[in-house]
Amino acid sequence: MKQGLVVVDLQNEYLPTGKLPLSGIEAAVANARRVIDHARQTGIPVFHIRHESDNAQAPIFVKGSSGVQIQPAVAPEGDEPVIVKKHINAFRDTDLRKQLDAFDVQDIVVVGAMSHMCIDAVVRAAADMGYPVTVLHDACATLDLTFNGVNVPAAQVHAAMMAAFEFGYGTVKSVDDYLSA
Repeated sequence: MKQGLVVVDLQNEYLPTGKLPLSGIEAAVANARRVIDHARQTGIPVFHIRHESDNAQAPIFVKGSSGVQIQPAVAPEGDEPVIVKKHINAFRDTDLRKQLDAFDVQDIVVVGAMSHMCIDAVVRAAADMGYPVTVLHDACATLDLTFNGVNVPAAQVHAAMMAAFEFGYGTVKSVDDYLSA
């Protein structure tokens, strides 16, 4: 089956200098870069997802801001598609599925941010559409959360999401395991 690499929201907003810094984002970006390099060298199409808001008063991802830009280390090259989304799910109100179909992609590999939001949404949507999905856990990042007075460290948020994906939505691998296969 032909693979496609979906790179989700690796934008400046998530860097330590951004408005929503993520735990482990630098390592995730470095690992994502390795996967992108591999994809480019082996002819796997790369699809870049960029979140942006049309609302100039939005606290994050404001269209035209530096925070909305894809991080230079993982920036698109040549004619790699960039799918701009306004919602958490990269398939919602975008042409992502049409783009995947245009490249005859039948199997999706996912990297990016945030594990508990946009990665979660794209993985579940893709699986629900019938795509086999592989998530590269060490090329994804998230942040600490709080619920009902309980602080949940980013590592636990991330682990819970990866466990859920592996339980019912696809395969979860390290970048090293993926690249050595």
